[in-house]
Amino acid sequence: MSERLPQTNNPFQARTSAILIGVGTLMFIAIFALLAWSPDLASKNRAGQHPYSESALGYAGLVRLLEADGQAVTVSRLRSTLDYNDGLLILTIPAYGMNRASDFQLSEVAQPALYVLPKWSGFGDREKPSWQKDTDLLARDQVTFLARLFDTDAEIWRLRNPGAIRTPFGTHRPEFDQQMQVLNSDSLISIVETPGGTLLAMIPGSSIYILSDPDLLNTFGLAHRENAHFTLSLIDWLKDYPDQSVTLDATIHGFERSESLLRSIFDVPFLGATLVAFATLLLIAWGAFIRFGPPLPEDRVLSFGKKALAESSAGLISMARREGQMAPNYAQTVKRDLAKRLGLPPQTKDPTFAQTADRLAEQKQLDKTWTEQSRALETPAAGRNDLRDKALSLWRWRQEMKDGH
Repeated sequence: MSERLPQTNNPFQARTSAILIGVGTLMFIAIFALLAWSPDLASKNRAGQHPYSESALGYAGLVRLLEADGQAVTVSRLRSTLDYNDGLLILTIPAYGMNRASDFQLSEVAQPALYVLPKWSGFGDREKPSWQKDTDLLARDQVTFLARLFDTDAEIWRLRNPGAIRTPFGTHRPEFDQQMQVLNSDSLISIVETPGGTLLAMIPGSSIYILSDPDLLNTFGLAHRENAHFTLSLIDWLKDYPDQSVTLDATIHGFERSESLLRSIFDVPFLGATLVAFATLLLIAWGAFIRFGPPLPEDRVLSFGKKALAESSAGLISMARREGQMAPNYAQTVKRDLAKRLGLPPQTKDPTFAQTADRLAEQKQLDKTWTEQSRALETPAAGRNDLRDKALSLWRWRQEMKDGH
């Protein structure tokens, strides 16, 4: 008796399997998306002197001011923006310097560019990281060290508020907290001059500018109407043309975005190949899904019965390539079967059987006689196909003899 598996229902129905595959696919895609875009999704609004900060010393207020004025403004995290940029580039130098921007060359940035020197130091609130817990004036010597990146003889001074200031873009009365920070240099070209020093300077032979006091651009300073008016006038004057965009660099503050392989496969030119790969995976999953079904019964390794014996014998003969040698034996088998059906005794000689069979074939008006039909099987066949054709022809002749048509 053959062994069979119990016929139980499949525990996974089609709908259940589809839901499991769909949920698994969505979770798989979500994991890769989070791995690729998690740095961008994380909040960057923490206290500091960078374009993402909404604290008093940050420059998120400048971004909002420019957007409210209808200007195209972006915050860049790419190193390539420092080398090439089609708009005005603003770089706010942090109090700790620019050591986070590796291989950063001040003289090789895209132009026009505006550098903003630091003036304040502070640290964020632990309970509210986006807030500035405490601020104080940065040591003048430390700011002087940063200013000497542009001119080795530069000096930083702090003076009281001068009141009205004449500039190439009009007269303004900006407000400075505590003291105004100015720059003294013999090499730099003074653009906005005050009685005690330079507020805005330019590197000779370039379109690189240095703003000595950040209170004109940071969020705390922009709370004063005059400072906001000064800032908009300054940026319009620095642009090469009115519709030029403004880019604030964030790489020198440690926000540089590294290239990600996961992001690359979802971007041009690899997006097409990624979609094809996902479509292929879906087709493979669907192909596996539609083949689900109840378990098949297990067949016995060694089968019993006449059919199994015949199949095994045929397999052995086929492996030995002896099919052609079976032609005479097959003719003898057909002869014995036909003699039995005709009622002839078993001892009937071949000539007598041939005469009887030929006479009956003529009476039944068959196309060929036994002698003509069996002659093709008297010798071994040329091969498997030749044996099949000859044996099939003899079988049909026998059927006609038996049925009479």
